[in-house]
Amino acid sequence: MKPWPYLLAFIVPLSAVVGHWWGGVFHFLTPVIAFVIIPLLDLVAGVEGNNLPPAELEKLAEKMSFRVITFLYVPVQVGLVLWGGYVVTHAVLTPVEWLGLVVSVGIATGGIGITVAHELFHKKNAFEKALGHVLLLTVSYMHFALEHLIGHHVNVATPRDPATARLGESVYAFYPRTVINSWRNAWDFERRRLQRMGMPLWSRRNRMLWFAALPVLFAVLLGGILGWQAVPYFFAQSVVGFTLLEIVNYLEHYGLQRRELAPGRYERVNMTHAWNADQRLTNYFLFKLQRHADHHVHPQRRYQTLRHCDESPQLPTGYAGMMLLALVPPLWRAVMHPRLAAFQRQQAQAVR
Repeated sequence: MKPWPYLLAFIVPLSAVVGHWWGGVFHFLTPVIAFVIIPLLDLVAGVEGNNLPPAELEKLAEKMSFRVITFLYVPVQVGLVLWGGYVVTHAVLTPVEWLGLVVSVGIATGGIGITVAHELFHKKNAFEKALGHVLLLTVSYMHFALEHLIGHHVNVATPRDPATARLGESVYAFYPRTVINSWRNAWDFERRRLQRMGMPLWSRRNRMLWFAALPVLFAVLLGGILGWQAVPYFFAQSVVGFTLLEIVNYLEHYGLQRRELAPGRYERVNMTHAWNADQRLTNYFLFKLQRHADHHVHPQRRYQTLRHCDESPQLPTGYAGMMLLALVPPLWRAVMHPRLAAFQRQQAQAVR
């Protein structure tokens, strides 16, 4: 396996710049690439569906070239956000062009950037964690790392997890529930941590205060240097970015539940507790985030070594196509509910 195909992810921020350069309706070039061209090419490129032998995966995990690609995305994303701020303050844009620019930057910072941040903040070393937090700062969603690591990975596929979509829940009902409750959970985790340390909640050691303040400070600096128009632009692209994240969260665990062994105690997370997709092209753009079940079982595993698992429930297409489907709840239920029911029957037969 070579690292270069993962450079395809850089097409997304590049397309935002090219779209502005071409002007007019081309400001929407990025969403067309993300939600039209990539899903169609997924149909042509097909699925990977194969895993390397364990010995080769172990060697692959140590290859620095795969890490460097994720490191490089950080300055690209920061540069893209700054560039977008410059454009909205110095160029003459129609409201439609402004919207296209904001959506395009948000797709890059949320669709790709948060995916890279997720890869980085899961690692143990401080350098990668710091890079992941920089990416989350640019989408005003820094608490995601805290809630994801302490909350989501512990409570996934249980009623305790706000990032697990319930059976029958539309993405429109899921979105406010997960945004609000993930924020509340992160505050609760931090409150308990400070209590254990014997420190007050309103302390400089409270990470949630920093997570809230840093994006605001960044926006103020952006507005002070480039012009006030950069402030609404920054927060608007942030909303686009973390909205894409939460739609992905919606489809990753929709309707899946861990067995409750005793009141409040659940079976361990296994390969059946996340929906997988293995479309080759989207795997390159999203750093194999679609092999999500293996990530939950082995959260420290690097993206290039994540494995496909036939035991996991399988989405009918890649994440980009599934995100569009989720926006139309009747179609989503028509596709997903029979698939989920078939998977549950298969699981019930396996238990017997």
